[in-house]
Amino acid sequence: MIKVKRKVAFQGEVHKRRDAAKVKREKAAQSGRIPRIAKLVALASRMQSMIDSGEVVSFQKLAELGRISQPRMTQIMSLLNLAPDIQEELLYLPEVIQGKAVIHERLLRPLTTEIDWKVQRRLWGRIRK
Repeated sequence: MIKVKRKVAFQGEVHKRRDAAKVKREKAAQSGRIPRIAKLVALASRMQSMIDSGEVVSFQKLAELGRISQPRMTQIMSLLNLAPDIQEELLYLPEVIQGKAVIHERLLRPLTTEIDWKVQRRLWGRIRK
């Protein structure tokens, strides 16, 4: 009996997926990711336009569509109570390269309950620093 030893390279689906995942990780390392708060502000704006246009009649229906609770939907929609310039700053926050974002939704909840935009801007200035 003759034994032959030889390396064989397989290019099956497993290797393609592994290579694709590696490329995805490398690409993510090169560029950051959009902060979650920016996504939430954009989502809240989109959902408000759905309500305004009549596509959806209530927060409850939006919550059902998004498969989240009605209180969570209210928290997300409360981001629209922020002054327009604060919303804009949140939308254009720099990308997060690694780790967690410094500014998050829970940090902004006290601002969303404040009616006076001047007070909001003062509180926002403290958070930003």
